[in-house]
Amino acid sequence: MAPRLTLPQPLTDNLVLLLTRFGIAPVFFLSGRTKVEGWFTITDATFELFRTDYALPLLPPVLAAWMATIAEHLFSTMLVLGLGTRIAAAGLLGMTAVIEIFVYPDAWPTHLSWAALLVPLLLRGGGRYALDHVLGQRRV
Repeated sequence: MAPRLTLPQPLTDNLVLLLTRFGIAPVFFLSGRTKVEGWFTITDATFELFRTDYALPLLPPVLAAWMATIAEHLFSTMLVLGLGTRIAAAGLLGMTAVIEIFVYPDAWPTHLSWAALLVPLLLRGGGRYALDHVLGQRRV
């Protein structure tokens, strides 16, 4: 029987949190990039999508387009850096819920997979390999 490679639990937990952050962040960042051209100019097509396909019952389409585009860029970048990880995960989890409920209710398998990556980050934070951890140690 081949020897088993076992890593210390804290190491594996922190690696899983790092991979989780790096796994879900591009999903939202790349979605945000489809809404803009150049550095950060929201396209007319994006505003039209929020008027028609993505119409939300509580928000005006222009505001919703701006909020979604900023959130996808900001929160995904925060996850990669591990800065404000819980806040970023909560924001993206909320966005996922809105998309599931109001925009694409039949896409629950995809949204459930996003939630499965975001919930541990919400509950546990970014782990040792996150700016949250580094900044938290400096305060002590």
